[in-house]
Amino acid sequence: MTLFRRRIQIASNAYGDRGEARAVLEDDFHHFRVAVFHQDGIVTDVAGYSLRNPYTSCPAASGELMSLKDMPLNSVANSVIRATDASVQCTHMLDLAGLAIAAAKRGIQHRRYDIEVPRRVGIRTSGKLVRDGIDLLEWQIENTIILSPAPYAGINLREGMARWALTTLPEDEAEAALVLRRCMVISRGREHDLDLMKNAVASGNCYAQQVDRAAQSLRIIGSTLDFTVAPELLCAVDQDWINFKQSE
Repeated sequence: MTLFRRRIQIASNAYGDRGEARAVLEDDFHHFRVAVFHQDGIVTDVAGYSLRNPYTSCPAASGELMSLKDMPLNSVANSVIRATDASVQCTHMLDLAGLAIAAAKRGIQHRRYDIEVPRRVGIRTSGKLVRDGIDLLEWQIENTIILSPAPYAGINLREGMARWALTTLPEDEAEAALVLRRCMVISRGREHDLDLMKNAVASGNCYAQQVDRAAQSLRIIGSTLDFTVAPELLCAVDQDWINFKQSE
């Protein structure tokens, strides 16, 4: 069975009143890195790197991350959407920036998320998230509704889930739930041959899909990979970088 897989790794270092947090993401469609620098609890610089992306315009979205400069560190990864206009960002680099900022605030030195979502059978699928090698979440899904387990049963992945998670769940679990929610949505790209698309859809949902940019955001043919039988390859080339042994 074909699986969508995503791995996220996060690391942070502090040096007195200064620090740096890094986060990397790789899945079937994407491979991005983000580094966040901070001093006295304030973001001073953000750098994004595109190693594999679906559209030609995606790498330029890294510049938009600088809108997070001067943001106070926040223990909630989702806080970045209040500091910038998410629709003009690369969704995945912005997610990484939020996770890095939260790790810096909470002093998390290392964290890893592994997510897998099987191809849908009719309108049903499941989603599993492992954090630091420990099974944490596993949902049964019908269309966009979580069927089980409690307390997630009845929650709609696309309507109000972020607010519900952030106000209902413990902070650590809310972060994990929103990481899995993102993957449940993104995994549906596996249902289509994306290489048949000439350019990004002008939905306005992200940097590449802005109405004034979508036609020039050309599809990078062959950028989708399959990690169904080789999850160990995810982020394999990032280990020196995520462990601060490599600058870029």
